[in-house]
Amino acid sequence: MKLVTAVIKPFKLDDVREALSEVGVQGITVTEVKGFGRQKGHTELYRGAEYVVDFLPKVKIEIAVADDILDRVIEAIAKAANTGKIGDGKIFVFNLEQAMRIRTGETGPEAL
Repeated sequence: MKLVTAVIKPFKLDDVREALSEVGVQGITVTEVKGFGRQKGHTELYRGAEYVVDFLPKVKIEIAVADDILDRVIEAIAKAANTGKIGDGKIFVFNLEQAMRIRTGETGPEAL
């Protein structure tokens, strides 16, 4: 089992969710986050004063998947989140030692 964590632009969330549904992902966890990377933030004008926004709004998606669909999940996220511009995000993959469905007590891949 793997834990896939993707940090993407907020307006791409629906596209990514639909792409993940098509490859068979049943559940995802979404968190609104702020990040700082190569984009280096931007300047905004508020009531005539210019200020720098260093941390840009992003969305973090976490998905626990079985090993056999990992490549399809990564490909689906990468295609759906891609705009071709800086700040599209990143995908991280971690080993997932154990998973348990609280309601039924199922463990391992059955819990996913």
